[in-house]
Amino acid sequence: MDMNGKTVVITGASRGIGESAARAFADAGANVVLLARSGEALGHIANEIGETALAVSCDVSSWSQVKTAVDQATRRFGTVDVLINNAGVIEPIAMLRDSDPAGWSKAFDINLKGVYHGMRAVVPLMRAAGGGTVLTVSSGAAHTALEGWSHYCASKAAAHMMTMVLHKEEARAGIRAIGLSPGTVATEMQREIKASGVGPVAALDWTDHIPPEWPARALMWMCTPDADAFLGGEVSLGDPEIRKRVGVGP
Repeated sequence: MDMNGKTVVITGASRGIGESAARAFADAGANVVLLARSGEALGHIANEIGETALAVSCDVSSWSQVKTAVDQATRRFGTVDVLINNAGVIEPIAMLRDSDPAGWSKAFDINLKGVYHGMRAVVPLMRAAGGGTVLTVSSGAAHTALEGWSHYCASKAAAHMMTMVLHKEEARAGIRAIGLSPGTVATEMQREIKASGVGPVAALDWTDHIPPEWPARALMWMCTPDADAFLGGEVSLGDPEIRKRVGVGP
């Protein structure tokens, strides 16, 4: 896939799916703007990628920090062609009756408001440029209730609806909005779920999870016209036909 001259902003880029996506898009020739709270980890990844990478320490729950990061991206590379809303948290896992209100609210700040902040920052730029792509990493939890995950299920469901709204509002302006439900991925989040001991996902073995390179490949594929049938909706990487089209498997 040729992404030469394109600029891709990726949140939660210091590890897992975000890091894998940054490396995949950079290998395809894109400029990549890496956003996360962990500045040291971001700097290491950006240094490995080279001059086409920009690392910006950013808490997506803060509108001002996201806006500043996107401004830095445009000053460095001129525009933003793709936004990948990847930043998300699963902690604190707890039954609703025992949940910590502050922790529950913080999860919404990242999982939902972080997605809104990214969209709000890039959409005016994309409209001015004649279009762009906004991809949001979703979850099966957006559609299925899981015990101990009230914060995660609710925030992911709301973010899914926001993708649908963005499509309805901006498709005519050439802005492509799609969600990706990757399934369970071998990242730090799965270690946190395992440690909680709550629910069916915690019972899975590490070998049951797909590598983060698979959703990274899927995100690249979603930037192509081949994924246009899913505009305003969601791509499920658990679908064998999607895996075949993305080029991962079995």
